[in-house]
Amino acid sequence: MTAPQQTGPQPATAHECARAWATLTAAHARVSVQLTTALQKSCGLSITDFEILLRLDANVGAGQRIGDLTGAVRLSQPALSRAVARLAGRGFLTRSGTPADARCVLITLTPAGRDILATAAGVHASVISEALLARLSPEEQEVLARVLARVAAG
Repeated sequence: MTAPQQTGPQPATAHECARAWATLTAAHARVSVQLTTALQKSCGLSITDFEILLRLDANVGAGQRIGDLTGAVRLSQPALSRAVARLAGRGFLTRSGTPADARCVLITLTPAGRDILATAAGVHASVISEALLARLSPEEQEVLARVLARVAAG
């Protein structure tokens, strides 16, 4: 009698896991360098600036607490506060208190912030298209999106 054949994904070895991680981080680094250069050159924004503006744009009108951005943008609270202050200084967002909680600071995208985000989003899309998506078939793009969404969801 033979052992039943297993179907479905097999667990990766430690070496395969390490190789997959190294490949993922190398791809991320390659695309990040291209994004950093393109965003800085065309808009004067860092990737972090772009992420902050993008997160605020998702919450149009209502404003967002700076603490809520901490989980979405991987910066410490002090570094995020400095980045928000720089963006506010450039007129891309406003900071205001709330009547309910004097400690709470709401951050809102300004019209200038929406304009620079629109420009930056076009640059971002162009770099992502060229550096990542153009190298994949439509089917591979769909698989990549599904897999990364599943990983991001936890």
